Order: sequence, then structure tokens, then C-alpha cells
Amino acid sequence: MRIIDLRGLTLDSDQLRDRVPRAEVDVSVASESAATLIDEVRKRGAQALLDQAERFDGVRPSSLRVPQRAIAAAVDALPLPVRDALERAIDRVRTVSAAQVPPAASTRLGDGAVVDQRWEPVSRAGLYVPGGKAAYPSSVVMNAVPAQVAGVGSVALASPAQREFGGSVHPAVLGAAGLVGIDEVYAIGGAGAIGSLAYGVPDLPLAPVDIVTGPGNIFVAAAKRLVHGVVGIDAEAGTTEILVIADGSADPRLVAADLLSQAEHDEAAASLLVTDSPDLARATQEHLAEQLASTRNRERASVALNGPQSAIVLVDDEEAAVRFSDAYAPEHLEVHTAQPDATLTRIHNAGAIFLGSSSPVSLGDYLAGSNHVLPTGGSARYSSGLGAYTFLRPQQVIRYDESGLSAVADAVVALSASEGLPAHGEAVEARARTTVTP
Repeated sequence: MRIIDLRGLTLDSDQLRDRVPRAEVDVSVASESAATLIDEVRKRGAQALLDQAERFDGVRPSSLRVPQRAIAAAVDALPLPVRDALERAIDRVRTVSAAQVPPAASTRLGDGAVVDQRWEPVSRAGLYVPGGKAAYPSSVVMNAVPAQVAGVGSVALASPAQREFGGSVHPAVLGAAGLVGIDEVYAIGGAGAIGSLAYGVPDLPLAPVDIVTGPGNIFVAAAKRLVHGVVGIDAEAGTTEILVIADGSADPRLVAADLLSQAEHDEAAASLLVTDSPDLARATQEHLAEQLASTRNRERASVALNGPQSAIVLVDDEEAAVRFSDAYAPEHLEVHTAQPDATLTRIHNAGAIFLGSSSPVSLGDYLAGSNHVLPTGGSARYSSGLGAYTFLRPQQVIRYDESGLSAVADAVVALSASEGLPAHGEAVEARARTTVTP
């Protein structure tokens, strides 16, 4: 991994953002291709999806919608350790997601003047589970369980067709779908899948959804950006990122293992260590070389670790490390410092934060109970990870009686007159018991 030395430099937030390493790809560069694929699906429906599967996945599915019997068979075929792990993950994510549902609230502003707030789930959700370099049954759990906890009544799941499985969805993904109770599963992937969920495919048939969630590659992220506004999206969850803030007390063997754990996802995955300890930096590099040589996905991970998006960043102190992290706004942030809770109080921008040496990102990927669908590419500055709240909409319910309306009628009339909208005030005057003068 390359070294970026920021010691001795005083940089503001904008300057730090200019210095943070990013992959040499941008969602915008994939937008044209994604738009073409979405447009094909809107014009040609299921035939376009079959053509895209043949083109990108190397197989033409016999059926784009996976039969219920195939989902049931996939559940039965899950190896017992995998099924047990998925069931434990489902239970933990359900427990954490339940805590994310806000309670209804009622605010009394005076006699006869009440504003209620309720949280209503969307009617239908589209969940995307990637299937390129690996199978992600865990992403089924992370997408589906929060939607179910929120009360979403209809859920459709899309995942790419797999050539080695006859054009169906990966059996582990199907098994996870069956465990969480999803029976509407489609063997469609990439930007075409996102467009299908957003606009629907009448000849499939696939009804459009209200929100699309789930991670994916740059084309999936571009497609989500394009359909946002037609449907809601969770975030543009692109290629994975890990940033580790560590000081001299950290174990370089564990830091290296965690950097490597995310680098194996994809050649464009970003792994960063930010430290004020040159000794830790050197030791981490040594352990990375050793661990990389023996890991199964070493070729992919090596490209990621040596790419422009990955680096070891040397800073003057922990405060500088925190400022760099906030400028980067990582998807996954690990804190390996002598006092991680104290470090946490100064951190603002991150998708998920893992404190201490016993809280690796890989725990969050599967069984921490937190969600692994998280904002990437710096969007953690303004976006959050997936949760039950993603599928909920706050709605305000206004309950005023005659006395409550009369108490504010003069103010409404005054403001409406000042804005040149007198009919607003007249609508209030028509109801108020007393006549008011603007």
C-alpha cells in the first residue's frame, strides 16, 4: 500500500477532501450506460432483461421469476451451519431494526390544537442483492428484515442470473430469501434490474416499487441515481470502503486482517489506515504482505490494496486522524485507539463505526445485528445506512377544533396577506367563530 504523509500540514476540510484517496471511477461515468440499459427495459420489457442476462451474466434464464418450488428447495439445501448462521443473523438484525422504528407522537399546542406524527411504511419495496464476484445471502437479510420490521406489505427481490446454476439466482441467495419469507424473486441484475424495480415490467409481470434498496457495482449505483425521484432509494451503495483509525496501541496483525477483509470484495475496494504511528504503519504493511500471500482472493485483494483508492495515511496526532476520517466519510470506520470511546465523541461522518479490536467490520457484515448496506463514496456525510426507518415516512396529522383555529386565525390571515395569497386567509375566516381583520 502506498503512503500518504500529511504530517506537518495544516489542512481545512475542503483541502482534506481534495487529498483523500478515491478509486479512479465515478458513478457519473457509468450513467450513460446505465440509462441505456434502463431505457431498453422500459421499451422491450422482459426480452431486454433476457438479452442483458445473456450479455452480462453469460446465461439466458428459462424464467426471470424464480418459481416458488425453487426457493423452497434452496432453503432445504442450505448447509446446516449456513442456515443456522442466517437464522441468527435474521434474529439479530430484526432486534436492532425494531429499535429503529420511531414511536408515534402527539404534540398539544393549546386547547383544540394538536399535531400528531405517525410513521407509515411504503407499500412496496424492491431489494437488490448483488451476485458478481461472490454470493451475498447476508444482503438478503440486511435488506429484507428492516423492510419487514417497518411493515412493508409487498417485497420483490432481484439478483443476477447465475450461469453455473442454470440461469437462476444463486441458491444461497434463494435460501436466504425463503428463510425471511420472500417469494417474489427475479433473476435479473445490474442497472436493468434497478430500472425494472422502479418502472415495473408489465409483460413479466413485475409491478413497480416505491423504494429500491441494496448495494451493487458502479452501474447499480448509477442506475439508482437515475431512478431516484421516480422511486426512493436508500443510498448509492457502491464498492466497499474501510478506514481504520489506529494509534501505537493497535495490533498491526488485526489491522492488516481487517484491511484485507474488505479488499477481497473487489479490485476497486478501498482500504485505508490513518495513523500517527510510523511503527504501526510499517508493521501493518509487513503483516499485509504475509496475509495477502496466503488468502484465497489474493489477486483481487492485491489490486485493491495497491490501487489509488487505498493507502496508509500518516498524520500528526489522533485529532488529525479524526479530521481526515470525517473528510473521507467512510462506509466502514474502525477505531483501534487506546481510548476508542473518547475517539468516538469527535467522529461525525461514517456509515457504521466499529470500536475496539473485537469489533471488526466482518462482524458487521454478518452477525453484529447492525446493517451492512451503507453509504459509500463520501455520501456518509449526508446519508445513513439501511434500517427500518429507510422504509418509513413521517406523516404529520393536524387536529384543530374551532377554538384552536380561532386562536391563530389572525396570524394566518396576516401572513397570507403579506404573501399576496389572500384566499388562504379567507379559507380560515370562513371557519373561525370570530371575524378577524387582516
